[in-house]
Amino acid sequence: MPAGDLPAGDLPAGDPEFGQPAVPHDVLASRQPAVLHDLLDAAARRHPTRPALTHAGLTWDYARLRTASLQAAAWLRERGVGRGDRVLLALPSGLAMAALVYGCSRVGAAFCVLHEQVRGPALAHVRADSEAALLVTADDGPPLLDEDGEDPQETTGPLSVDPVCLIYTSGSTGPPKAVVSTHAQLLFAARAIHGELAYHTEDVVYCALPLSFDYGLYQLFLSTLAGAHLWLGGTSDVGLVLLKNLRRSGATVLPVVPSLAQGLARMLPRYGADGVRLRLLTNTGSAMPPQVLAGLRAALPGLRVQLMFGLTECKRVAIMPPDEDLRRPGACGRALPGTEVLVVDERGRRVAPGTVGEIVVRGPHVMAGYWRRPEQTAQRFPRAEGLFPELRTGDFGRLDEDGYLYFSGRRDDLYKQRGFRVSAEEVETAARRVPGVRGAAVLPPSGDGEEAVLCVAGSSLRPGEVLTALKAEIEAYKVPARCLVVPELPLTGNGKTDRKALRSLAAES
Repeated sequence: MPAGDLPAGDLPAGDPEFGQPAVPHDVLASRQPAVLHDLLDAAARRHPTRPALTHAGLTWDYARLRTASLQAAAWLRERGVGRGDRVLLALPSGLAMAALVYGCSRVGAAFCVLHEQVRGPALAHVRADSEAALLVTADDGPPLLDEDGEDPQETTGPLSVDPVCLIYTSGSTGPPKAVVSTHAQLLFAARAIHGELAYHTEDVVYCALPLSFDYGLYQLFLSTLAGAHLWLGGTSDVGLVLLKNLRRSGATVLPVVPSLAQGLARMLPRYGADGVRLRLLTNTGSAMPPQVLAGLRAALPGLRVQLMFGLTECKRVAIMPPDEDLRRPGACGRALPGTEVLVVDERGRRVAPGTVGEIVVRGPHVMAGYWRRPEQTAQRFPRAEGLFPELRTGDFGRLDEDGYLYFSGRRDDLYKQRGFRVSAEEVETAARRVPGVRGAAVLPPSGDGEEAVLCVAGSSLRPGEVLTALKAEIEAYKVPARCLVVPELPLTGNGKTDRKALRSLAAES
C-alpha cells in the first residue's frame, strides 16, 4: 500500500510502490534521467543555445535556465532548505518559478506550486498542513536575473524514489489535501505523455495556464524533454488577447481548457487566422464541446487535436491519438504506454467492454499517496496486485473493445433526481448542443428536496426555451427543473468553471 503518511525526513527508498523497483543508482542513471533536474541538464547539454523559456519579453536559453536553477538551489540552501523539506512557491508563473522548480529538485526538496491568488485561510491551511520549510512569494524570491551570477557547483541530490512535488486538490469534499509524487513517478508520467503528444524541438508551446495547475506545470517538463520553446502567458490571455499572443509568439502547440478554446473559436472567424501557426491543440480538465473543435478546425485546417483525460493522482489516465475524436466521438483516449486502465463493478471485479463502472488506473505514474492522509490514501488503494497499486479514481466510465475510455461522470457528479440517478456531465454535454448555449454547468442538489440547477452562458437565451430544447437531447427525467442564464460562466484561476460562484448566483436569483 502506498504511504499516505509521509512525515518530514522519513523518505521512501527502494520501494516498488513508489514508482519502480529498487535499482542501483549508477545503473539507473546510465539508462536515463533519474530525477527531475536531470531533464534540464540533458536539454542544456544537447542544445544549450536554443530558447527554452519566454515570459514578459525576456527569453532564456537552456544553458541560462540551467544556471538559474543552480542559483535557485544555492539560494534555497542558504535559507536552510534541504532534502525532505517542502517549499511553497506562491508567485506568478514566469522565469523565476521555473528556476525554483528545478532548484528544489537539486536540493532534494518537494515543491508545491500555488496560484498567486491563494492567500488568507487557504494559504494558512497549506502552510500548516505541509509544514513547509519556506514560502516564496513575488516579494521575496531569489535574484535570478543576474546574467553575471556565478554558476554554483552541484552537490549530492535526491534519489528517484524521493518526493519531488506536492499538488493540493481543490478540496471540494473537505479541506485541500496534497497529492505526493516522487521523481520516478513524475518522470514516468512526463515521458509517457510526451511519447503520445510528440512535441518537436522546433515547437513553440504557448501556455496560458498557470503553473499551479498541473496541466500547465507539465508543459515545462514536456517542453524540456523535447527541447522546445515554452512561452508562458497569463490569466488575461483570453479571446482576442490570446489570438494576438499566438501570432506574436509563433506558437505551434496550444494546451487549453474549454473556456480558452471557446474564446479562440469566437475570435478566429472575426479577426482571421493569418499568422496563426498552430499545429496541435490538447485538452484536459473537462470535456471539450465538439462544436468548439469544429469551429477551430474550420478556421485552422492544419490543426490536429489530441483530447486527454487526467487526474491529479496520476496526471494522465488516457490520451487520444491525433484527431481520433472525429472517429470515436465521446472517447477520451487509451491508457498511457506502460499503464493500465480498468473498469470495475462495486466489488472491484472487471466488467465487460461497454459496461459502465468505476475507472481504475495502474502504473508507475500513480501517486505515492496523499500527504499525511493515510485513511484517504487507503480509500484510493483498497487493494494492490502485483508491482503497482490500483488507484480507485471515483470516476465512472466504460471501455470499448479497442481499449478506448469513455467518461460517464464523477462520483460526486452523480445525483438523484425524481428517483433516477443522473450524471451532471451528461446533462452539461447535452446542454452545449442547444443552439445559443456557449457553456453549461449543472449544480447538483445540495440537500434533500432540492432540485438540480442548469446554468448556461448565452446572450439571448430564455430559461424555459433552453429546458424545452434540452428534452430533445436527453431523457426528460434528466432535465433539471430550473435553468439560470448568465452572460458568462465564472471561472477559477485554472480556467475551470467556478461552481461555488455559480451557487452564489443561483441563490441570489
